[in-house]
Amino acid sequence: MSQFRFGTVGSPISTPKKPGGSVGAVQQTRLLGLSALELGWVQSVRVSEETCRQIQSTAAQLDVAISVHAPYFINLNADEDEWPKSRQRLMDAAYYGFLAGATDIVFHPGSYFNQPPHQVREKAIQRLAGCVEELKVKQIHVTLRPETMGKSAMLGSLEDTLILSQSLDNVEPCLDFAHLHARAGNGSMNTKGEWLQVLKDYQNALGTQALQRLHIHLSGIEYSLKGEKNHLPLRESDFALSDLFIALKELNCSGRILCESPIMEEDALYMKEVWEEL
Repeated sequence: MSQFRFGTVGSPISTPKKPGGSVGAVQQTRLLGLSALELGWVQSVRVSEETCRQIQSTAAQLDVAISVHAPYFINLNADEDEWPKSRQRLMDAAYYGFLAGATDIVFHPGSYFNQPPHQVREKAIQRLAGCVEELKVKQIHVTLRPETMGKSAMLGSLEDTLILSQSLDNVEPCLDFAHLHARAGNGSMNTKGEWLQVLKDYQNALGTQALQRLHIHLSGIEYSLKGEKNHLPLRESDFALSDLFIALKELNCSGRILCESPIMEEDALYMKEVWEEL
C-alpha cells in the first residue's frame, strides 16, 4: 500500500523560540501532525555532536523521520582547487546527519559549466565514489541523494541523477518534481502521463523496490525558458499536484514528501490532506 510521510525542508516557520533549533523543529513537526523533517543545513554544517544526539533521540521518541539538506555550495564538477571544500561539506553533512538520526543526505550536484553532460557525469561518479567509499569505511550508513535541479545549466536532470545512482551503492535521487517541471521551461512535465513516465524510468533504472523509498521535494514554482526562478505556495502556482499524486498511487510508491514552499507547513499539511483524500 502507498504510504508517505509528509514534512518540511528546514524548520517549520511556526517553530517556537524555546526550545527552538532543530530539537524544537522536530517537536513542532510532530505537533503539527507531520512525520518527516529535513534539517536545512544549507549554508554550512555548524552543529555539535551533543545537539545531534538530542535531535536523534527526540526524533526517535516522536517518530519523525530525519533527513539533511547539505550546503548549497557542493559541486561535483568543481575545479581541482574547489573540490576538496565541496567534498568536505558533503562529508560533514553525512557525518553529523548520521549522528542526528538522518537516513538521507540531499545535495545539489553542481553545474555543467558549459561542458557536455556525459563528460561531467563521469567526473561526478568518480568523485562521489570516493565519498561513498569513505562513508562505508567510517560506517556512516546514509543514502546520498543528488537532487533533480530546476535549471537546464545545472547537473541534475532526471537522467543525471539516475545514472549517478545506478553507478554507485547508497546513492539514489531526491526527486524534486517542481524542479523537473521548471527545468523543461515550457510548462510541460506537469501531467499524470509525464509523471508516470518519470516514475517508470526510475523503476527501470533502480528497481521496483526503489519506488518504496522515494525522497521527494515539492512546492509550487515560477519558471522561465531557462528554468526555475523561485518557489511559490502550491495553490499560487500551475503545479498539477493531484496528477502527480495519482501517478504515485498508481505505481504504489512510498517514502517521504518534503515541502519547500514559502508557506512550508501550511502546504505540507495541504499535501497530506490531498493525498489522504485520494
